[in-house]
Amino acid sequence: MMKLVRGAIAAFVGLLGFTGAWFFVLSDLYAQQFEVHGVVLRIGVLGIATLVFLIIGYMIAPLMIRTARNLLRWWENRLQNMPAADLIGGIIGLIIGLIIASLLGPALAGIPFVGDYLPLITSVIMGYLGLSLGIKKRDDFINLNMSRIRTFTGKEKKKETFGDAGASQTSAVQPAADAIRSGDACSYKILDTSVIIDGRVADIYRTGFLAGKIVIPRFVLTELQHIADSSDALKRNRGRRGLDILNAMRKDMNGVIQIVDSDFPEVAEVDAKLVSLAQQMSGDILTNDYNLNKVAELQGVRVLNINDLVNALKPVFLPGEEMQVLVLKEGKEQRQGIGYLDDGTMIVVDAGKKYINQTIYAIVTSVLQTSAGRMIFVKPKFNDDRVLVEERHIV
Repeated sequence: MMKLVRGAIAAFVGLLGFTGAWFFVLSDLYAQQFEVHGVVLRIGVLGIATLVFLIIGYMIAPLMIRTARNLLRWWENRLQNMPAADLIGGIIGLIIGLIIASLLGPALAGIPFVGDYLPLITSVIMGYLGLSLGIKKRDDFINLNMSRIRTFTGKEKKKETFGDAGASQTSAVQPAADAIRSGDACSYKILDTSVIIDGRVADIYRTGFLAGKIVIPRFVLTELQHIADSSDALKRNRGRRGLDILNAMRKDMNGVIQIVDSDFPEVAEVDAKLVSLAQQMSGDILTNDYNLNKVAELQGVRVLNINDLVNALKPVFLPGEEMQVLVLKEGKEQRQGIGYLDDGTMIVVDAGKKYINQTIYAIVTSVLQTSAGRMIFVKPKFNDDRVLVEERHIV
């Protein structure tokens, strides 16, 4: 196949050489240059020109093939990585641009001298502008179509109430079909119930480390309302705290929070609905639920676990380092003692049971890191006489 393609390219370039030589031997320049119109000389010029261009085409064919292959691969990768919203918007814009160019073509064709070339130039320019604007205005195209559908069905909602917290807002509620990830900084972070109640997501977003839109599914709001209406005082307080946090986020981050109506009636569990919504929107799930983290990762959904972020920011202790530990209680294993760092990290002290309520120097032996937290294993530090090195008073 490569040889056939190379031969075809060489034949095409040779044909170009033959065509150029043919016009040359018919021109006045040829007659003046050689002052002869012999058939043999003309055939010789045509043959030499064709042979030279054949050789040139055969030599440059591999470079042209590699260039074309790389260009096709580049376009294929771009199209594969391009979000569906960009692709749809680009196609719509390209079609509109070409329609406008076709309407302008007959009028431009009548211009003297350049009229034959203007329709082609206009098609290229308008096609490019339509493609570029279509990609940039993709959300407007999709929102326009969805608003027409929702107007037709009469299901558009204009009021959004968060529940017993007493705060309501007027928001343009977009369905999940509108929330197609664009692939740029405007990605979608889908919140689950636990991370809303936790409340740290608002502080993380304000720091700028969490970019994109905050998406709250309506079924998560429903679950929060059920928790806030619970007869259990602890659950009721947790639910109301989550609603209060949402209202505070709505006021502080205007335009960032987006409510989606999409539901999955065939799915019973809220966690499974979150995974399905994230797959539909090509978004990320923001949570601190360990089980949801694992289930979502198994189904190919990216999960941002706040506990992982907190653990990553904790001080790093390497085996062999020295630290001070206040042993607070007995551990699960025999003779173990338990202490904690200021950030809540558990420290397991080997043979530390007898040092309860004492601050001792210890040496780190190992560190266990999981999504549920981090544990540091240490052993008491002794001097050469096997005497425990106690904490020294520091002014």
